[in-house]
Parts: sequence; C-alpha cells; structure tokens
Amino acid sequence: MPCLNEAETLAVCIDKAQGYLHRSGVIGEVIIADNGSTDGSLEIALDHGARVVNVEQKGYGNALMGGITAARGTYVIMGDADDSYDFSKLDPFVERLRAGDELVMGNRFRGGIAPGAMPPLHKYLGNPVLSTVGRLLFRSEIRDFHCGLRGFNRESILGLGLITTGMEFASEVVVKSTLGNLKISEVPTTLDKDGRSRPPHLRSWRDGWRHLRFLLLFSPRWLFLIPGLVAFIVGLIGTIALAFGPMVLGSVGFDVSSQVYLAALTVIGWQAVLFALLTKLYARHEGFYLPRSRAFERFAERATLENGALIGVGLCLVGIVVGVVQLVAWGSTGFGPQDPVATMRLAVPAALALMLGAQTLMSSLFLGILSIDVRRV
Repeated sequence: MPCLNEAETLAVCIDKAQGYLHRSGVIGEVIIADNGSTDGSLEIALDHGARVVNVEQKGYGNALMGGITAARGTYVIMGDADDSYDFSKLDPFVERLRAGDELVMGNRFRGGIAPGAMPPLHKYLGNPVLSTVGRLLFRSEIRDFHCGLRGFNRESILGLGLITTGMEFASEVVVKSTLGNLKISEVPTTLDKDGRSRPPHLRSWRDGWRHLRFLLLFSPRWLFLIPGLVAFIVGLIGTIALAFGPMVLGSVGFDVSSQVYLAALTVIGWQAVLFALLTKLYARHEGFYLPRSRAFERFAERATLENGALIGVGLCLVGIVVGVVQLVAWGSTGFGPQDPVATMRLAVPAALALMLGAQTLMSSLFLGILSIDVRRV
C-alpha cells in the first residue's frame, strides 16, 4: 500500500489485509510504502503488524516501486490505503495469479462503484476515455486501466523496466505488460467512498494529462506516424498537382499560394514520419517496450545510415536538377523579367525536394549515431 499521510484509514486497510491472510491461509505480509508521512502513519502501520518501507523519492510510482522491490513474496497485490478498496476480498486476484496470470487487474465498472466513490468527471469521462485510448493504441483487453487494486507476479513486473514516478505508473504497468506479452486478466472489484476527510492526492486534469501523455509517447505510430503520413501524402499530392497549373474544387480555386502551404504541410508530415521511425528504432536499439510489427522489423533491418543517405542525396539531386533547368531557361531569355507564378509553380516542388532530402540525410546521420554499438557496464 503506498502511503502519504493516511492516518485516518491506514489501520482499517491493514487490518482487512491481515484478516484476509489469516482466513485464506495465504502466507504473506502487508507492506506500507511510505512516501514521507508526517501524521503518524508510520506508527500506525507498525502497531498493526505491517512492514514499513521508507521511500524518499516523491511520487505514486516511486512509492509503489519501492514497495514492490522490497517485497519478498512471489505475488504482489497493490492497493490504495484510503479504504476505497476492500482488502478482505482478494480471492479473485489470488486465484488468477495461482492459475498463472502475471497481471490481474481489478475492474471497478464491473464490480460496482458506490455512490460518491468516484467523481462524475472520472467515472464518465476520464477513466472511460483513457482506457479506450489505451485499448486502441496497444490492443489491450483491459477496460479499467486505472484501477488501483491489482495483483501481479513480482518478477514479471520487475522485468518490465518500469520508470514512471507519478500517477501514470498505473498506465505504464498495463502498457508494458501488454507489450511484453505477459498473461493478463481482469476481475471485478468494488470501489467504496474513501474514508479520508482531506482531499485526495490525485489531481484530475494534471494527472489525467500525464496518463494521456504517457499513452501517446509510448505509441509513436499514432502520435507521429499516422498523422505524419496523412499530412505528407495530402501535401505532396497537392504540391505536385499544382505544378501543372491551377485547380478548382467546387467553388474554391487553388494556385501557387496554396502550393506553398501544401509544401509546408508535406515537410511537417515527413518530419513526423521520420520522428516516428527514429523513435521506434531507438527503442529497438535500447530494448524499450514499444509496439512493433513485422513490417517495422523488416524496415529496421534495412534502415541504415547509408540507405537513408542515398535517399536523401537523391531527393536533393531532384531539387537541384529542377533548379538548374529553371536557371538555364532563365538564361536563355537573357536573365530578364520572369513570370512569378510560372516560376514558382516549379520552384516550390524543387525547394520541397531539397528540404525533404536534407531532412532525410540528417535523420540518417542521427540514426547512425543511435545505432553505434557500445559496451555497457
């Protein structure tokens, strides 16, 4: 149980957990991962037979990792110390863990949420939206990503390399367990109104954003690749099409001014695509858990500094050739006045090729740095 000034409810939580261990015959201990309590929580924990682990680094994730690391059991069940979860009813978690599941999540929406136990903002917007995002991005079956009551195989979870320090730790456990192909299940659990008189440590908008940010950063496909591809394709088709002359769609006309903006959209999209690829290649090199596909693995085998540099140089040459052709044509007229619209119609695609080539070349050089094999101590 992570703890930061939970004197009002800590004793009842420990007593319920101790009572469950005695009644079920499970050999275990109650660990309080204290994150700097000043209200007597430590003394209460010791008086009620719990083991206290002091965690100096602040944050929900830090407290939990401190407790998980200090635990001595094969399995760990974690839950908040605010009396919102019933530690006397842990049989579904223990049964699934003993059946071989490596992560067993509680589902409060299936088990029941008591009146007043969860703010409407969390119940109808925050949790459903974030859980849906998590399921879509990571193909997870979990429907309550942020349930605070969950059990897991200690060694399996420690092997995931969990790194977050705050409330987003709840999402990280589910995401990395999914990406690590751990055996995951979900069981109904209840959520009661907590017994504290003070406000909760959770800050709805701040912590909600931290969860969403983590989910997006661990899914470069949706954060960078797909939006980037859409922007790149739309911008490139539009830029090339307008090189042949103005276009009219319905009652809207497009010409060289639109071509400039479409070229900018192409550059932005290509940069996002490169970011996605570099992010996943870096994660692959460092052994991070990020979603991968067979197509990406095939790409990763061919993604070298040399191949990328060839593509970049080729694009730059296209831009240079078009520029030289325009220069020669201008020279044939004695370098006199030019038609700005006609000139821009070809100059924009040429400049676009130069920019895309330079981006690709520099990204390839950066990839070369990322892929250097180093000796790790």
